[in-house]
Amino acid sequence: MSMPINFDFPFYLTLLVIVTGILTFLDKFIFEKKREVSGKKQPWYFDYSRSFFPALLIVLIIRSFIVQPYRVPTGSLEPTVMPGDFIIVEQYAYGLRLPVLQKKIYNVGEPKRGDIALFYYPEDTSVRFIKRVIGLPGDHVVYKNKVLTINGKEMKQVVLGPAMNEDPDELPKPVIRKREILEGVQHDIFISEDRGWFQEFDVTVPPHHYFMMGDNRDYSADSRYWGTVPEEYLIGRAVAIWLSWDSNKTRVRWDRLFTEIH
Repeated sequence: MSMPINFDFPFYLTLLVIVTGILTFLDKFIFEKKREVSGKKQPWYFDYSRSFFPALLIVLIIRSFIVQPYRVPTGSLEPTVMPGDFIIVEQYAYGLRLPVLQKKIYNVGEPKRGDIALFYYPEDTSVRFIKRVIGLPGDHVVYKNKVLTINGKEMKQVVLGPAMNEDPDELPKPVIRKREILEGVQHDIFISEDRGWFQEFDVTVPPHHYFMMGDNRDYSADSRYWGTVPEEYLIGRAVAIWLSWDSNKTRVRWDRLFTEIH
């Protein structure tokens, strides 16, 4: 469902870039000339800063504006995304944002229904969640008898057969695999016949908010529990899996490597 961020990587990466950048600038344009006159040796902190600043700056730019990795910890998006999948998230999909401040500086695009989005958990922004975008601003979303209705239109489901729900350190649970047609976006979902959470749910998505759900419908804490996601909490769109690790069987899922996410 989520992954705690105990170490604020973006903050410390940005701080390192600022500190090494300042030291690099001071050494290059002020202290280097003075050393040439005095013959003194370059201090270690200037040496390290000038060595690491370019690499740190490149990492910051890539992670903040292009892509970032994310490891999926639970099975709330099965069968589309499995626990242990390492995914690539397009940072720019929903707009370019300043690192740490998360202030949008350039609008590139908006979430589309059916996207798999990474975002900050509304009840604790130190945690990141990944879910599917179900409801857009202004949408009327109804979830009844485990079937979605959006703006009065039922999202059709086709039964594919029995399957098993997996979660790290837990025994597999029997579920039904279905294909849901989400206004043109086809994707598979898991439905449990033994769990009856939220048989009826009715909400109108507020402006600048999004309604998120997991594909593993009866094993996902999502907008049915904690409400909609503000636009400013969006991080990016998940596009591909670059590695997948099955912790229960302690092996790599080779068939999932370098696959697109739909």
